[in-house]
Amino acid sequence: MRLLTWLIHIDVAGIGDVQAGGVHIHHYVWGILLLAVVGAAGLVERSARARAWMGLAYGVGMALIVDEAALLISLEDVYWDTEGWVSIALALAVIAVVGGVLASTRGRRPPARDRGDD
Repeated sequence: MRLLTWLIHIDVAGIGDVQAGGVHIHHYVWGILLLAVVGAAGLVERSARARAWMGLAYGVGMALIVDEAALLISLEDVYWDTEGWVSIALALAVIAVVGGVLASTRGRRPPARDRGDD
């Protein structure tokens, strides 16, 4: 996402901001919408394959939101300012915490045949 926004920032041909009625739509909005869709899908879909795709979509949605955390905190578009580094620091912290939790809990689940899952 940072690469895409950088390409928009330096005015690469063919890549531009998404606007509605002349108002820039920040990418955290797309993240919120994606999380809403994943939440709704999670209520109706239970297959393992669908849950894997929902997990991926959830991660992308969270990344879109966390990437603009500095804007959400300061309520100013600071993406390319010094304050924009808050988003990068928060993203690294989220990756570290979630990665640590996943690494520490991954081995604790018994195999599917012992849990009674089909």
